[in-house]
Amino acid sequence: MITELALERVEFTCGHCWYRWSADYDVQHYRDDDGEEWEYFTRDGIAATSPYEPQGAPPCPLCGRRWVGRLTARRPVPVPPGAADAPRQKITGLDEYRAERHGAPLLGAASHEQPEQPAPSSSGQVPADR
Repeated sequence: MITELALERVEFTCGHCWYRWSADYDVQHYRDDDGEEWEYFTRDGIAATSPYEPQGAPPCPLCGRRWVGRLTARRPVPVPPGAADAPRQKITGLDEYRAERHGAPLLGAASHEQPEQPAPSSSGQVPADR
């Protein structure tokens, strides 16, 4: 049973070249038949390992090294959907209902504004104290 859905924005800072970037992950918490809790991540609709663990950290876009992310923002998705008095619309003819959604472009995990980058020093290197 799904117990929680959320969209989480995760920020990464490379400890080698100090490049900063962020990505959005869909997170699903699930309770199995034995009562065990599980957490599933997807990024752009593709299953992903946790960005909060070393094995799930994506590579730095500049140097390729991997650094664990940190949560910067979160938006829960209600499960189950709303109370009985919440606005809702019955769906009939599922194949025809809002058919444009099937061809809509993917809202990419990195399609939001990215963090501001630190200014390089006069030598072209990012300061080591960052």
